[in-house]
Amino acid sequence: DWVRITQSQFAPVEITPSFWIVPSWHEPPAAASLVMRLDPGLAFGTGTHPTTRMCLRWIARQAAARGPGWNRVLDYGCGSGILAIGAALFGARGIDAVDIDPAAVSSTVANAAANHVAVDAALPDAASGAYPLVMANILATPLKLLAPLLCEHVAPGGALVLAGILERQADELNAAYAPWLALDVVDAEDGWILMCAVRRA
Repeated sequence: DWVRITQSQFAPVEITPSFWIVPSWHEPPAAASLVMRLDPGLAFGTGTHPTTRMCLRWIARQAAARGPGWNRVLDYGCGSGILAIGAALFGARGIDAVDIDPAAVSSTVANAAANHVAVDAALPDAASGAYPLVMANILATPLKLLAPLLCEHVAPGGALVLAGILERQADELNAAYAPWLALDVVDAEDGWILMCAVRRA
């Protein structure tokens, strides 16, 4: 029975009214025109945490205007691969998903296959060059340490999307990224914020 009990704790998660994350054992809601299949695993990222939902909401809202330019995407600290897969479902191509945890890399490969999308998952050294979209949903301290690296990967005209940040940490993130990019708070939920910067073209 433990399988049924565990499964019952993971219901479909609404990202937007038409975009849902649905475990494999659930039927998608009637309103869901776009579905990501994702089962809870060892790697972080099931869509239930506000930071993940905000990132996916940002992708969904920006896809119509920015999506055609997402010909390379970097998901740094990919966990389950949820953000990389979300970007792919909205038309992004050339997606690199990297993580220091080999289990996360394996999880991303499996989850991308389950959603029939192309994602290259690897350890962080695989990230190279400039990307029109760079996403990192980690935590504030590693995000501050990674500021030079992440900013270096943002292409001219490209967007940097950061999550895993508490509202009270906004100023220290702004200060850490100020030498390269100007961050703005673009979403907030349950004490967490989503910060974004766009590099001038």
